[in-house]
Amino acid sequence: MTGFAIEVYQNEYLPDSVTEVNAVLTVTASGAVSAAGTAAAEVIVIDCSGSMEYPRDKMAAAIRATEAAVDALRDGVEFAVVAGTGQARLVYPAAGLVAAGAKTRAAAKAAVRRLKPEGGTAIGRWLALASQLFEGREGALKHVILLTDGRNEHEKPEELERVLAACAGRFVCDCRGVGTGWQVAELRRVATALLGTVDIVADPAGLAADFRAMATAAMGKSVADVALRLWTPQSAKVKFVKQVAPEVVDLTGKRTESGPRTGDYPTGSWGAESRDYQLCVEVTPGRVGDVMLAARASLVAGADVLAQGLVKAVWTDDAALSTRISKEVAHYTGQAELAA
Repeated sequence: MTGFAIEVYQNEYLPDSVTEVNAVLTVTASGAVSAAGTAAAEVIVIDCSGSMEYPRDKMAAAIRATEAAVDALRDGVEFAVVAGTGQARLVYPAAGLVAAGAKTRAAAKAAVRRLKPEGGTAIGRWLALASQLFEGREGALKHVILLTDGRNEHEKPEELERVLAACAGRFVCDCRGVGTGWQVAELRRVATALLGTVDIVADPAGLAADFRAMATAAMGKSVADVALRLWTPQSAKVKFVKQVAPEVVDLTGKRTESGPRTGDYPTGSWGAESRDYQLCVEVTPGRVGDVMLAARASLVAGADVLAQGLVKAVWTDDAALSTRISKEVAHYTGQAELAA
């Protein structure tokens, strides 16, 4: 695969006895990464609980938004629409997923227009059905749009946590809260676990444009299940790994071991875009003049290495070198004023 690059920003010079190595990795997937022909699947989950009836334009706006998202799907992309209440119900198609085309889009929109608000809210069950629909599509780009207007009151918190743990790494989920009755922390927990975004759409009239934008962005992805792989030397410890732009996502706790002194951090699906990651590695301090490879960062998809960058440490007694601050690192560590 081509079109990926990693740029490393850091001050590699450390004073004697300092053990922390900080760096910012800018990962860029260029326009050479095309989504054309990429296998993809989309599930749109719409809250149909009783609270969606008030105000009256809320459910109508959700239906229009779903129609807009369906229209944004590329021909051939498999999709489904799920109605979420205290349970999860497949609205279209009758079973499984169906390839997007003129006839299936029209049928999906006709089915969505018949939705009526009733029942409760159980987000974990909605996500569990989406995960079930994606079965057998390993390697495809899998994306969920989830809309709710309320709290997850009809299942226990531990039920949702179990579902999130089972779904993590299987698909990306972008969450939207409409109105003001939903809990930000709850949806942020879902979005963080599933590497998606969370936002508020206070005015239901804005839903259609937002859904269209989310579906269009998902259709622009071209490489699924990409991981940031970090190798560190013996006795070194990765203190944290965070995506810091365009969204802030702490990946530290999502590490899976992938080899000797090597761990993978999931980054989800990629199109032509750029993201920044901040990492901090604790190493055994060297003596003045020692040079160490503190981390090797690779972007991987399956067995393919898409790009690679090196994070170094050089111990020095030259204060002019060791006190320099990389402006990219400073930007994300609150030291911008000091750097200036």
